[in-house]
Amino acid sequence: QVQLVESGGGSVKTGGSLTLSCVASGYTYSRYCMGWFRQAPGKAREGLAGIDNYDDTVYADSVKGRVIISQDKAKNTLYLQMNSLTPEDTSMYYCAARLDETCRGYCSGGFCNWGYFGDWGRGTQVTVSS
Repeated sequence: QVQLVESGGGSVKTGGSLTLSCVASGYTYSRYCMGWFRQAPGKAREGLAGIDNYDDTVYADSVKGRVIISQDKAKNTLYLQMNSLTPEDTSMYYCAARLDETCRGYCSGGFCNWGYFGDWGRGTQVTVSS
């Protein structure tokens, strides 16, 4: 069973940056899509970005240009670098995974559907203050 553990959240000022990490364990398959989604209090979950085993990436239009998703396969670690943060980015951020050839099923037309994923971690909180 896949286990995903996020870290790196915290409190930052508007305009600041954070890099989230996610350590994955418990799976041996080489075809996957891994990604991030977030949920703010009282709001729907929002898909953000994904990356597959070929290092091809996908992004939601809402964050494209401000976030970078990457991975270190040797460390089984997924990252999300976030820049130019605003209070609207305040959310719980979740790392997620799904067995798949690519992430094309996750994001299409600038929209990423978080429901695509079958496994996710407990999340890490990001708070941005003005």
